[in-house]
Amino acid sequence: MQLTRLLHDSTRFQVHLATLNPEGILRTQAESLNLGEIPSYPLNSFYDAKAVLQLRRFVSFLRSANIKILHTHDFYTNIFGMAAGKLARVPVRIASRRETSGMRSGAQKRVQHFAYSLAHHIVANSEAVRCKLIEEGIRANKITVVYNGLDLKRLAPPAGLDRAGLLTLLDLPAETVSTKQRFVTIVANMRHDVKDYPMFLRAARRVHEVVPQATFLLAGEGELMDSFRALADELGIADKSFFLGRCDKIAELLSASEVCVLSSKAEGFSNSILEYMAAARPVVATDVGGAREAIVEGETGYFVPSGDEAMMAERIISLLGDPQWARVMGQAGRRVVEEKFSCAAQLRRTEQLYDTLLHEREPHRFLAGESRHIKEE
Repeated sequence: MQLTRLLHDSTRFQVHLATLNPEGILRTQAESLNLGEIPSYPLNSFYDAKAVLQLRRFVSFLRSANIKILHTHDFYTNIFGMAAGKLARVPVRIASRRETSGMRSGAQKRVQHFAYSLAHHIVANSEAVRCKLIEEGIRANKITVVYNGLDLKRLAPPAGLDRAGLLTLLDLPAETVSTKQRFVTIVANMRHDVKDYPMFLRAARRVHEVVPQATFLLAGEGELMDSFRALADELGIADKSFFLGRCDKIAELLSASEVCVLSSKAEGFSNSILEYMAAARPVVATDVGGAREAIVEGETGYFVPSGDEAMMAERIISLLGDPQWARVMGQAGRRVVEEKFSCAAQLRRTEQLYDTLLHEREPHRFLAGESRHIKEE
């Protein structure tokens, strides 16, 4: 949605938006951009008559809207979109990749590779993802890295809200001097075990044994939440673990936090890490995916091996034990985001890619100034 907004505000391209699922929490944001109709193509499977019907509908839309650039943004839209784009003969077809490994079955990997073969180019959101694509047989010159941009204003600490107000806003228990809490936060979905919440909870138990005031905030939604609640109870930290569900008050959440964590077994490039750094919070993260492209070890945060809850706990404890150093690390992280991961940089790289590919595929139209594209959620 952020990239859609950036492209729309830039006005260099006429932006259309399509989706597989017509529902969802981003629908209101999408409609606020006044892009016109947002066609949807809901699917139950890629292998039934309904899928063929929806594919034909999308092909018809691409042709009637005279789409010149088709940019898809996840596993399912890559497959559906690249197939439709090929049939509609869209001049520029761009797929996207965000994960390195740990999320796809063998069959999914094969159909994903087929979708990539229909694309003219692939956008990776980190060098780690780019390297993974090359390892899977994609030509290096077919891949461009465009880092996720972050709207720093969205992560600005709320003005005029004291700590008691923050806790009330986040539906957390009120404090007294003797019950002041030290918040350690993780923001990740609870839909897939690749995020490895059990590692975080095991580390949390170790932290709590050393820092009794440590309290753990888990922001994310998904079908695994009940199992994670049960694990927190089994570990004896249920009363110190708050499952917040989907959190739309990220600035407030991070403002109340002292240390922020990511425990994933695999990642492409984590938006959560950027959000932590933009909020000037030190990060403890597993050394996976593109984390090293954002975090500077010992300066903006710490890396730990995937699955090593003992080292994760040790790093969290060290930061809770030295709040001044934690603040220095957080401020250094904020500067890294400002310099490297801005919205302006994301927009500039994306528009440069569109211009380059359009010039290669339809030079006569490019010179005439005609360029249109659609991107899918």
